[in-house]
Amino acid sequence: MSLEEFLQLLYQWQWLPVLTVLSMIYLTYYLFHVVHKPRLIVKDGRFQEFLLRSCPMLSDYYWPTFWCFAAHAQTLIRALIRSRPSVPFRRETLQTPDGGIVCLDWFDNKASIIYEDPSTRPTVLILPGLTGGSETSYCRHLVLLGKELGVRTIVANHRGFGASQLKTPRTFCAANTEDLKFVLSHIHKSCPGSPIFGMGISMGGVIFMNYLNEFGDTKSSGLVGVMAVSVPWNCMESCVSLEQPINSFLFNKHLTRNLVNMLQRNLEVFERHLGNLPFDIHHALKARTIREFDQRFTSPAFGYRDYEEYYDAVTLHKKPLHNIKVPVLCLNAADDPFSPLHAIPVESVAQNPLVSMVLTSYGGHIGFLEGTRIDRSNYMERLFVEFARGIFNLVGKDKLQEMVEEAHS
Repeated sequence: MSLEEFLQLLYQWQWLPVLTVLSMIYLTYYLFHVVHKPRLIVKDGRFQEFLLRSCPMLSDYYWPTFWCFAAHAQTLIRALIRSRPSVPFRRETLQTPDGGIVCLDWFDNKASIIYEDPSTRPTVLILPGLTGGSETSYCRHLVLLGKELGVRTIVANHRGFGASQLKTPRTFCAANTEDLKFVLSHIHKSCPGSPIFGMGISMGGVIFMNYLNEFGDTKSSGLVGVMAVSVPWNCMESCVSLEQPINSFLFNKHLTRNLVNMLQRNLEVFERHLGNLPFDIHHALKARTIREFDQRFTSPAFGYRDYEEYYDAVTLHKKPLHNIKVPVLCLNAADDPFSPLHAIPVESVAQNPLVSMVLTSYGGHIGFLEGTRIDRSNYMERLFVEFARGIFNLVGKDKLQEMVEEAHS
């Protein structure tokens, strides 16, 4: 049928009947193919019982935003349109042992009536995604939800991001946990009686998971729980997915541009150390994809032979998740263009009695928009509130260690 014939048909039928039919088709597709209960992947036991009791929303259907449920729409609309509310952060600049700086943005929540004693007030530590910081919409909404929980929240900006400058030619990578260790040590010294809950977004989630693989239990890690959202479980598969034409146009080029711009903003720092750099900074500035950037900059900067060795070091699905003895809740969408479904290690997750995953059919990458209005809390944020509240309640009742020990008995 030609366009002219289609327009004539519309004219003959008038608009209302045609729109009604199209709306019914769309509604039928939405109800039967889009709305589903998320899949909860967790080993039978006490942690599973805790999740179902503390997070009742896990038993409900996930209703992606009716007018933008597709992966790319969820990802872009959340990033571009969702509000970035004002938050009265208190910035603290820490000097790292290697001479660099890490910027922490604190929301102390001094008006909390739930945890009035600041010395024991729980803390949520947020690690943003690859090029994100405390200015992102997801970080700011999480901070405001922390305010409702009565806890303090801290956004740990990656070096060179979050309106911070480099002091040394060292940046960050997903396989390196030194900055996270340093930040956690500082928070424990500043708030010795405060239990710390980790909230990792995308690459931030990868860093938390790698950290837990190193330190395992609550006492060694200094964390009472972790939620990891939209984690790219297999970096090589994520790279391949992001190089698909539409993903390359919408995401890959944009993220690479942000990374290159970070180097450009700090070019003077790199040029002062040209003779000692293990990479060609000017060649790195010409990168057009994340793979090229990691090959030319990230890999040599952190001692890896090439991007393949670096990605192998980052990739989580090859690592023994059974080492983790801290309650962990992962949230991934099956349509995430950054983390293909076939690369998510569902079986490995199910083997650890303290690691769980919520897998939604839709949600994109850090999207998880739901309902009709995107200015309200989304699925990720509501799950964060329920899970974090449940963990802090266990800590307050001295039940956390009991659950951990029973899970691994």
